[in-house]
Amino acid sequence: MTNKPLLQPFNNISSLPLKNRVVMAPMTRSRANNEGNIPTNDLHGLYYEQRASAGLIITEGSQVSKEAVGYINTAGIHSAAQVEGWKKVTERVHNEGGKIFIQLWHVGRMSHPDFHDGNLPLAPSAINPEAKSFTPEGNKDTVTPKEMTEDDIKRTIKDFQNAAKNAMDAGFDGVEIHSSNGYLFHQFFNATSNKRKDKYGGNIQKRARFFFDVLDAIKEVVPEKKIGARFNPSLHGMFGMTLDKETIPTFEYIIKKLNDYKLAYIHLSEPFTDVSDVKYAVENIAEHFRPIYNGTLIINAGFDEEKGNKVLSEGKADLVAFGKLYVSNPDLVERFEMNIDLAEWNEETFYTPGKEGYTDYPKAINL
Repeated sequence: MTNKPLLQPFNNISSLPLKNRVVMAPMTRSRANNEGNIPTNDLHGLYYEQRASAGLIITEGSQVSKEAVGYINTAGIHSAAQVEGWKKVTERVHNEGGKIFIQLWHVGRMSHPDFHDGNLPLAPSAINPEAKSFTPEGNKDTVTPKEMTEDDIKRTIKDFQNAAKNAMDAGFDGVEIHSSNGYLFHQFFNATSNKRKDKYGGNIQKRARFFFDVLDAIKEVVPEKKIGARFNPSLHGMFGMTLDKETIPTFEYIIKKLNDYKLAYIHLSEPFTDVSDVKYAVENIAEHFRPIYNGTLIINAGFDEEKGNKVLSEGKADLVAFGKLYVSNPDLVERFEMNIDLAEWNEETFYTPGKEGYTDYPKAINL
């Protein structure tokens, strides 16, 4: 038995014993059937089955409603056909002894009218993120979104609840709320994208309210121990996000408040870009937030085997999520265990249709 921290079992998540501390991070791959946004057995099923040696798989973001869509060929979890498609995926992963959560997704203003029959995407406030949306006709400039009414918010809360129930019906081991990367929840958190004057905007507590309303709705249909949440506190200059003096205090408030819940985990991202000269940014997310949160902490973004073992051995996280390494190394755990060189990924096939760059990366050894 290896003594590498990444390869040690972990037994403090969702009452699920994890065979190692390697997590497959959620990654948009745009391989779903565009007619109905349905995952397919021959692609999605095989893709996740190939990677089932991970301690935990977190799927790509899966939209909770038609209003939540913002990228082409992304699988949803709001229709009966989508649930049936995901059932085949979870069955294949479980047959290989894997554990799998689904990431629940609403992109908010990071969408485009092309996805909504010409209607504006929804957001906390009518502020254009000045970004790009990946539409069926290619990348297009984002637009000024529609500010959500309270009825819109209530409907969206219900959408998340229904999607979470669908996830359980599809056989998932749990759900992760995608409250990160400039998408809808992040837009509510950030004072530069949320200018509301009602109970969902203003001070830190009000800007965080939408997230907790959704969490409370989800835990009515999914046990808390099967719910995770992902955050990206130092995201800056991407997805329309800009840091300000209240950004880190907002995430500190949210994560401290989550100690009152018994979640499966929280999932934090280190900065995606160099923020050493960015005012208000925190450079080391794991180090900053580990003392704040009492539960299971997953850390991701930019980790390799050495860095992953180090952050675990230092006690700054409990699990480490790997993204791009899992694109090209379906047997990542086995390569770590047997000290096998890692295969390089091809960025040109990250979001292209079909099996190329998706299910055709070979394993080093067919065990």
